[in-house]
Amino acid sequence: MNHVSDKKPEHETIYVRVKEMILFGEFIPGQPITILGLSESIGAGVTPVREAIRRLTAEGALRSLKNRRVEVPEMSDHRLSQIELVRMSVEPALATMAAANIDDRVIAELEQIDTLVDKAIDNGDTREYLAANYQFHFTLYEAADALILQRIAESLWLQVGPSLRVVCGRYGTAKLLDQHREATLALREGDTEKVKKAIEEDIRQGLALVRQTLRA
Repeated sequence: MNHVSDKKPEHETIYVRVKEMILFGEFIPGQPITILGLSESIGAGVTPVREAIRRLTAEGALRSLKNRRVEVPEMSDHRLSQIELVRMSVEPALATMAAANIDDRVIAELEQIDTLVDKAIDNGDTREYLAANYQFHFTLYEAADALILQRIAESLWLQVGPSLRVVCGRYGTAKLLDQHREATLALREGDTEKVKKAIEEDIRQGLALVRQTLRA
């Protein structure tokens, strides 16, 4: 699954490519990244890669080191608790706002994406699971028409993505339960409160697995 458009400027295309590598678990927490190494691995110029790294560092997805290198930040209980606090505030609010605006076409799209999530779980395909799960949530959140909140949510997903990859590596995809069907059924029913609760539980379940992995 690739959201990169050939019509975008090169620096934006490379930024999206590197962002997706972080979101969908191609890097692991603590992994060092160099501009030259990343440039060679994705076949891109040094300048757009440097700009992508700068932007993603500013967004908290990467962390600068003293030797001019960067790394994917390690997750900790304290950091995860802060992420959880904000996600549990921002994302249910986005879901509530989306439920008030959404139409049958978008609900059908969400249902189709959820079949991709289920298929990835059945196939044990970690990257496809992470990509489809992200697509489900942000297709829903886009319907909220709340760009500020959506950007906050995306920043937090960038920070937790590599840790979800570790969860998948430890437990496989079989334990990756979600509340997507509950959310889409509630959307069909027009029950905003059920949509909110489904997204709250979905977030809670995912972060609980990350916390369980941290403490193992």
